[in-house]
Amino acid sequence: MMEAPLEDETHAGALAGIEGSDHGEVLKASEEAIAFMSSIDPAELQKCVFPDSLVTVSEGGRELGKFNVTVEFARRVQQPCLLLHAQSQGAIDDSPCGTTVTAYLTTELEVLEEDYHEYVKLEGHSLDKRCHMVQRDGQMVIDKVTTVGEEVTKESFSYPMSVLRGLVTEGANVLLMRLIVLRKKMPEHMTFISFDQGLQIIQTTFRELGLMQLEVGDETVEVFGVERTVHSVEDSPSTWQCYFLADGHLASRVQVGSPVNMRLLQLPSQLQKGFEKIPLVWEEDMQMRSKFLDRKEELKADHASYLRQHPEIRALISDFLQFLLLRKPDDVFQFARDYFLPFASRHPPEPSLKAP
Repeated sequence: MMEAPLEDETHAGALAGIEGSDHGEVLKASEEAIAFMSSIDPAELQKCVFPDSLVTVSEGGRELGKFNVTVEFARRVQQPCLLLHAQSQGAIDDSPCGTTVTAYLTTELEVLEEDYHEYVKLEGHSLDKRCHMVQRDGQMVIDKVTTVGEEVTKESFSYPMSVLRGLVTEGANVLLMRLIVLRKKMPEHMTFISFDQGLQIIQTTFRELGLMQLEVGDETVEVFGVERTVHSVEDSPSTWQCYFLADGHLASRVQVGSPVNMRLLQLPSQLQKGFEKIPLVWEEDMQMRSKFLDRKEELKADHASYLRQHPEIRALISDFLQFLLLRKPDDVFQFARDYFLPFASRHPPEPSLKAP
């Protein structure tokens, strides 16, 4: 087992992120960016709760993978919040790769907790990155585990929330851009802060690209563009250009300089209506089984309530099954143990269920 990072090393890493420049000044979000997040109305967020689904294609039009996003209202430790789950899966030279983000966000897009998982499986070589951040006692506590082949590296960082005003993570980024599109106007000087691969504080800027025409399926539609640039302490900036439909649905996403892009193949249905639940009516001759049926319905309601309060269960199981089917291990039990092992360090062990 690897030793945890020394306290001095962790503190030094945090200070490097806070300073973030040759002159040692603290990197901050702009006042315009902070004001934008503070101005978010819960009613606006109601319009942002919908799924997105795009495909990843090469320059030649070959389909390489998929990108899916779901957003729903949830509760975390009895606190109302938004739960966002984004997943990108594809292949690099026919080698499986993907990214998954699961985030709990307040109505001002402040991160309560977020999981980030990235993997690339090349022939004879694999890379797996997991990062978990959570607010705890006025701090943002971040744990990162990087696995390259058989080598595992663990890092831990902690930042006071007071220096993270205007923080936009991968999870918050999706909702932020949806809000910008729905308002149909972006303030100038939209500079937020974020974390780079080394968990140092960096700046990320947003810029309006305006309106353009885009082909989606058999139709040509007007889309609104937003450009996001993520700066870095050591590397060159990375820029993404995203175009959205008027209702906030993502229509196109491309990283500048990349030979692949994500695109919407078909316009979302305009008739997204749910099915009304029809209560089950039992016949008179079923009354003798009322106790059994009452207990059955009670259990179903209890289980459904728990799943609604913890929608991360479905996301977690979905991620595990998709990763399992990509790897197709011979020993499923050992694979499951290795997959869920990083989660074990986040919470203290539960008491034994065995009788004393």
